[in-house]
Amino acid sequence: MQSAISRATLGRLPAYLQFLRTVPNEHISATAVAKALGLGEVLVRKDLSLVCGKGKPKTGYATDTLVASLTTALGIDSITPAVIVGAGKLGMALLDYGGFRDYGMEIIAAFDKNAGTARDSSGKPVYPMEDMRSLCQMHDVRIGIITVPADAAQSVCDQLIGSGIEAIWNFSPVMLTVPEGIALQNENLALSLAHLHSLQN
Repeated sequence: MQSAISRATLGRLPAYLQFLRTVPNEHISATAVAKALGLGEVLVRKDLSLVCGKGKPKTGYATDTLVASLTTALGIDSITPAVIVGAGKLGMALLDYGGFRDYGMEIIAAFDKNAGTARDSSGKPVYPMEDMRSLCQMHDVRIGIITVPADAAQSVCDQLIGSGIEAIWNFSPVMLTVPEGIALQNENLALSLAHLHSLQN
């Protein structure tokens, strides 16, 4: 289903899902969703029609059905294990965050070249880099998160792919090169900050 949905629409679906999970009503209209999220009604109707068809006149969408459809469209109807490489402050903060489960992902461990016996507050371990391939294969890990400095990011990316990783979430300030068939999402924190500054001017 994801292949038939545009990237822009996919980017809005998590907001719909987060909102609908808080709605006590059995039914909800696209108008109500649009108003709650500050989006155009036509846009919301179009987005929802891609994942759940058209709502019924006067009653709108069955909330539980819409939540289930959004969950399926986002591919989060099951939990996918992930790992982090880089156990600095950002890496450990992500490792400690439990909210990823709501969107179908659970970070099960981190790896770091200086790993010792460190664990985050939930008890998740930090392993040495040489353990990465065996752990990823043992737990069928398909998502890797990179939070290392720029000069190490490409090497780490290559190691993750060599360990069977199929999707990379990159927080390092560098553009990575990945083979065809590997999903790559870059989070450029500096660019986001620059965008915020530009909005102030």
